[in-house]
Amino acid sequence: MPLVNFSNLDFNQIKTTLRDYLQSNSSFTDYDFEGSNLSTILDVLAYNTYITSYNANMVANEAFIDSATLRENVVALARNIGYVPRSRKASRATISFFVDASDITPPPVSITLKKGPVAASAAAFGNSSFVFSILDDVTVPVLDGVATFDDLPIFEGTLLTTEFTYSARNPNQRFILNNIGIDTDLLSVTVKANEQSTQSVKYSLQDSLFSVKSDSKVYYIQEIEDERYEIFFGDDVFGQALEEGNFITANYIVSSGDSANGVNNFAFSGKLTYTRNSVEYTVTDGISFVSTGLNASGGESIEAISSVKKYAPRIYSSQNRALTADDYETLIPSKIYPETESISVFGGEDLIPPQYGKVFISIKPRFGDFLPNLVKQNIRNRLKKYAVAGIVPEILDLKYLYLEVDSKVYYNSNLAPSSAYVSSTVQDNANKYSESTELNKYGARFKYSKFLKIIDDSHESVTSNITNIQMRRDLRVVTNTFAEYQIGFGNEFHIKRMSGYNIKSTAFRIAGNPNSVYLGDLPNTNRIDGSLFFFTVPSVNSNSATILRRNVGTINYKKGIVTINPVNILAGKIKDGQPIIEISASPASNDVVGLQDLYLQLDISNSTFDTVVDSISSGLDPSASTYISSSSYANGALVRETGDLGTVNTDGLSTNVTNRTIATTTTTTATSATGTTTTTTTTTPSSTGSTGGGGSASGGGQSGSSGGSGSSGGGSSYSY
Repeated sequence: MPLVNFSNLDFNQIKTTLRDYLQSNSSFTDYDFEGSNLSTILDVLAYNTYITSYNANMVANEAFIDSATLRENVVALARNIGYVPRSRKASRATISFFVDASDITPPPVSITLKKGPVAASAAAFGNSSFVFSILDDVTVPVLDGVATFDDLPIFEGTLLTTEFTYSARNPNQRFILNNIGIDTDLLSVTVKANEQSTQSVKYSLQDSLFSVKSDSKVYYIQEIEDERYEIFFGDDVFGQALEEGNFITANYIVSSGDSANGVNNFAFSGKLTYTRNSVEYTVTDGISFVSTGLNASGGESIEAISSVKKYAPRIYSSQNRALTADDYETLIPSKIYPETESISVFGGEDLIPPQYGKVFISIKPRFGDFLPNLVKQNIRNRLKKYAVAGIVPEILDLKYLYLEVDSKVYYNSNLAPSSAYVSSTVQDNANKYSESTELNKYGARFKYSKFLKIIDDSHESVTSNITNIQMRRDLRVVTNTFAEYQIGFGNEFHIKRMSGYNIKSTAFRIAGNPNSVYLGDLPNTNRIDGSLFFFTVPSVNSNSATILRRNVGTINYKKGIVTINPVNILAGKIKDGQPIIEISASPASNDVVGLQDLYLQLDISNSTFDTVVDSISSGLDPSASTYISSSSYANGALVRETGDLGTVNTDGLSTNVTNRTIATTTTTTATSATGTTTTTTTTTPSSTGSTGGGGSASGGGQSGSSGGSGSSGGGSSYSY
């Protein structure tokens, strides 16, 4: 009987097949395969076959990027298609200090801060201390006896140097940087004719062969085993080749990655010098305390294997050109702006009205909420060598679509330690869902049924929940300016009543009226669109409204778009130093989607989780005669809580104190005459004073705190 093909690598199956083969041979007719020594031989053969098959399977897996598990194999396969994984990134910060040189003898004309370590974390940060360095010497003049180092950029890590001498007689010579944790963005390579030469040429890193000439001073880099890097040079075709005796110097920073993110307290640890009459002096006195400009941020670990597997094939398919939306979504995170957490790209033809010849890009950075204007400009500049001529990239500010939850959580009081414990557990689980990758990305979808299950599964005592969803956008306003505003929700609005008041807003003030006004809506009979109006109320909780002005704008319920006709808004709710108007509405579907450049956020700080004793399950009221019912529809006041109204000064700082929301929990227990206990735990925002900052939206598209970008018309029209 011939050996059969093995369908798996099971040891017992291999041994059984070998035994069946021997039993079919007449020479082994009388053998006891289970009790004889032949069984041991079969075990050895089966083990050998098993191990050989396993090794062959693993070798085959490591030969393909999708199935490879070892980093050096994944990196090698990515290298074959021209992909270099992102290196570890050092945290960046800025510091300022000055040197009082009035008592220094001889008096210096300028003072130089030597490259290398310049500052250290002043106190232990996460049970660790960190050193921050600079890449090059920094020289500043001494003016009125003081040398000022202002907004000096520093990088976490130690500055190291590796040197090589090129020898044409060694055809296998390699230039390997043997340190782990190198930030390749901070790598500096210079070449001298020989070691004794005083003239050096700085070479630039090149990641493609485009625009590289035979005499270009460029070098290339690739990751090799053990997360180390190798640099290599041109061949007189793609870049200038090295010559015999050339002396190569590589300066680089070895960092701790993201471990130093958040360091905000520094102590000076650098070396200051000055030169007079060809004599170098060291400065040790007159150094001020170090003040922090920007806290340390931007540090990252080396690109993960999963990320390499994701982006390497996509970079190869894009062929280093940005033509489709997928190309932009691949090139920007991998080659242009690695700090991208999530990205959304769509063509102008998808807008209403269409804007042909444009591609719109919205980026959520890993740190912070918005991209600085300088970063936007750098991205646009670097996109030029990838983008197709005639296509204009527009980088939009992040637009948040907030979801607010109003949940009544019913629980069995016999199974719960307390109502506060149930509420805290439910809120913790809801917060975990809000921070999950399922929501924190473009194109995210809030899954209503899954969220209800998260609440129900929070504790064994929870019997059910009635949860209402509201979606909210924050409309940035430009005060003392006659302007038109438009804001989109990307989801259809639910029309609760044809009599109006389906949307809610915070208070704001308009020219010609001293009172706080609110925004209301009135649907048309087609239930597709409607008109807007301004109204006032005696108090926030009042349902008695007075309409001040009708037809001040339009609303499209199907598309979720609110348009306010030109109006001069004088003040609004202050948030992060910006005057805004919060606008909220009930979605037609509780499964809310983050459309195009809308970034979905579950706003736990503005959500409520009320715990209610389930009197039936708890045995307090088996007949349900006093059972407390909760409405499945959003009701309540006609307007939103506002807080302080304010404007923004010309310097971009708020005239009022910013109200920042912090979740607090209040528990109230009430017992009815029938003995039914109702416990309500509510999460509400409390205010802490903080000076606001940030620029107001202007016609040029200046980024602001609530998302969206100012658009055309010299500041007269704003779309969010």
